[in-house]
Amino acid sequence: MIPTEPIGSIPRSPELLDVLQRYRAGGASAAELAEAYDEALQDTVRRFEATGSPIISDGEQRKSSFLTYPLEGLDNIAGDGLVIPFEDGHTRQLPRLTHGPFRYRNYAVKYLQSALHYARVPVKQAVISASALSLLYPERGLADYSREQFLNDLVREVAGDIRLCLDAGAHRVQIDFTEGRLAVKLDPSKVLLRQFIELNNRVLEQFSPEQRARIGVHTCPGGDHDSTHSADVDYAQLLPDLFRLKADNFYVQLASERDPRRVLAVIKRCLQPHQRVYIGVIDVLDNRIETPETVRDRVLLAAEYIAPEQLGTTDDCGFSPFEDDTSTGRDIAFAKIRARVLGTQMAEERLIPLHGANTSPAR
Repeated sequence: MIPTEPIGSIPRSPELLDVLQRYRAGGASAAELAEAYDEALQDTVRRFEATGSPIISDGEQRKSSFLTYPLEGLDNIAGDGLVIPFEDGHTRQLPRLTHGPFRYRNYAVKYLQSALHYARVPVKQAVISASALSLLYPERGLADYSREQFLNDLVREVAGDIRLCLDAGAHRVQIDFTEGRLAVKLDPSKVLLRQFIELNNRVLEQFSPEQRARIGVHTCPGGDHDSTHSADVDYAQLLPDLFRLKADNFYVQLASERDPRRVLAVIKRCLQPHQRVYIGVIDVLDNRIETPETVRDRVLLAAEYIAPEQLGTTDDCGFSPFEDDTSTGRDIAFAKIRARVLGTQMAEERLIPLHGANTSPAR
């Protein structure tokens, strides 16, 4: 009745990070790194399934980050792009496109296929949004490669990334749209946000209604080293535009919000009948492990605003969107996931007598 899914990333193991560091310093071979990646993936899948989660991910063990995986190895990318400041004072700097054409070097399907090899339950795959990658194009433009040409190439590549994952058997393909609230922060007029929505819809329009039922969009105010980049932006400035995206599933950070009732009221006004919203019930920025009862109560609160057939649960964000983010340990991450699964089941048991056991979920 109430599905539950992860967002994606799990903290990398110390063993994997050690091999990665030695490999980049020339002290480990490519074969050693490949073996470390495979061991980390197998351990992640095994521990994910042990939580009881009906849907798992690969934990993004092979991604250096949720954002830059398509770019690794490209020769037309520089490291001096847009700087994104976080509330705790640290920053992340985006890459910058130096010349066209824009093409992916890596597609997410290779991560999915590796996970499917070991998994015994359905696997979802996260991909980066077109809007996030649109920030690669320099503000001053590029000679012989217009922004229009870039966006056309970008839409094709992002759609191709999604299509490959759907064709390979992903249970769900999740588009990471963590720059939604950031767009409002960068441009309070919301012109930038609406450009992002339009661009992402160009991608989503490449898919049939049946395919879009297997596509979702994740939004949060960033989550890196237990800090955010745009939590100070009012959700009400984002959500009406967010639900204009031509997707059927939305994963919305909520557990770490100061006033979840207010956010839920906005979601209730904006959610369309064919859409399902997976509310965040796990605060990934807080190392305290939620009890199943806490999760249950967060779900029941959401059910006061959202019909159970349009409701799901998730984590607020990935636990380690960048490989060097070790602010949360693997044990804590999996314990939180287990609490999400159990708490969702407890809420479902409360809600079924109220709404009927034969409620058909929206798809």
